[in-house]
Amino acid sequence: MSHCNRSVSAGVLAALALSVAAYVAPVAAQEASASGEVRKIDAAEGKIMIKHGAIADLNLPAMTLAYRIDPALLAGIAPGDKVSFTARRQDGQYIIVKISK
Repeated sequence: MSHCNRSVSAGVLAALALSVAAYVAPVAAQEASASGEVRKIDAAEGKIMIKHGAIADLNLPAMTLAYRIDPALLAGIAPGDKVSFTARRQDGQYIIVKISK
């Protein structure tokens, strides 16, 4: 095998290794801030339902959606409250990481 062919082969192998590494790397969580109205809270299940406008950074249209939430974040939050929140899409779920009235 000539030096040129070995260099090309090494380059192809390096590119293949990088593409495989990129494929198996975990997808970074997407995060966005939004506002909406609390419709329902289920602290025991760690869920909150919020009616909100479109959230472009999460590719969500205007809707009412049940989010996962740490029950500790629910202190002082009640159905009917207008809230601002930061949500993350992670492992196929929408999770609120910050919320305030």
